[in-house]
Parts: sequence; C-alpha cells; structure tokens
Amino acid sequence: MGEIKIKKITYLDTFPVRSAVLRQGKPIETCFFLGDDANDTTHFGLFDENNLIGVASVFKVKNENFDEKNQFQLRGMAVLNEYQGLGYGNLILDEVCKFVDAQKAEVLWFNARENAVKFYQNFGFSVLGNSFEIPEIGTHFAMFKYFVV
Repeated sequence: MGEIKIKKITYLDTFPVRSAVLRQGKPIETCFFLGDDANDTTHFGLFDENNLIGVASVFKVKNENFDEKNQFQLRGMAVLNEYQGLGYGNLILDEVCKFVDAQKAEVLWFNARENAVKFYQNFGFSVLGNSFEIPEIGTHFAMFKYFVV
C-alpha cells in the first residue's frame, strides 16, 4: 500500500469503481446516477498512490421522510473488493461527514445495501423503516444521521 489520499473527482471518474463493485455485469450506463452532473453534487475518490480504489458521491437531495431543509444524500459509496475490510470505507465516510458538516447539513441520508447496514451503524447512522427491494440490485435499508447545526 502506498500513500492513501482522498480528493474530489468527476462523476465520470467514479464509473470504474461503481461498475466493479455496485454494478457488476451491468452496462456502464447504469453507473450514472440522476444528478451526478449537477453543480451541487460532489464526488470523492480514495487513492492508493495514483490508483483509484474507492468512491463516494454526495448529492443535495431532499427526502420527504425528513423535515430538515439542508439535506444531503450519499450515493455510490464503494471500495474495490481487494481493498475492503482494511478501513478504507471509514476514511471515505469520515471525509463525506466532514464535508456535509461544513455545508451545514442537518441530515445525511442514503439507501444502504443489506450487507452494509452494520458498517454504517458503527459510524453512527440509524435505520429508518423497513427493508425494501431495488430491482436487480437487492435488499436495501434507508439510513440517516443528523448533524448539529
């Protein structure tokens, strides 16, 4: 492992990691998320030296389950399989939380895959409601964390 760093990247830069981890065997177009190219969307890349090994995207999107005005959604968080379980997801999520906190976020929410719920709970996120299915992707849970403004 070389020097690990996180920096902002473009949405197109996220596609190789999204494809490998979140959209295996699906067309590359499925790696584009609505709002990826919006001015208020921010994409983060986790690098081992110059190799992109993890990504996360933050969208300014309101969820009707929350009354707070300043809401952000986390999407497309992924770390390449060979780098999973080494704490890199924590690094990205910590950076995302610092970023939304600096944006005066009141709540950060997202839809987590069933196998990632524990990871997010360990980071202080809570489950909202029951599980639901995303076609061709799998079982998900809505999760959230409030930020003090």
